[in-house]
Amino acid sequence: MREMKITLGDNQKVDALFKGFLIRTDQTQSAGGEGTEPSPFDLFLASIGTCAGFYVKSFCRQRNIPEDNIELIQRMYMDNQSRMITKVEIDIILPDDFPPQYKLSIIKAAEACSVKKHISNAPEFIVNTSN
Repeated sequence: MREMKITLGDNQKVDALFKGFLIRTDQTQSAGGEGTEPSPFDLFLASIGTCAGFYVKSFCRQRNIPEDNIELIQRMYMDNQSRMITKVEIDIILPDDFPPQYKLSIIKAAEACSVKKHISNAPEFIVNTSN
């Protein structure tokens, strides 16, 4: 079991302390916040893309492929009625000199992202109160 401490700050700010890191969040001004930090949902979305990016980086490093000209573009498609994201698409932008024999493999590397795996096989959520 791992624990994360969540603290409620001023206005709409909520912070998390996890593994010695302080992760600050806020809401947009339209949601009553000050917009000084990313929202929790923005961090959730960023965790998908940055996780895929880590796996792409690791793939390249293991094969001595330069990674400095690789970037990932993540697109989120939303259902307007439910306001839920229905699809997340990640496009890996490769430089012209990227070895063509690794194009499918780098996709598989990005798909190995642990955040994606957890979303695909969602954990059980339990919320309790205590004093």
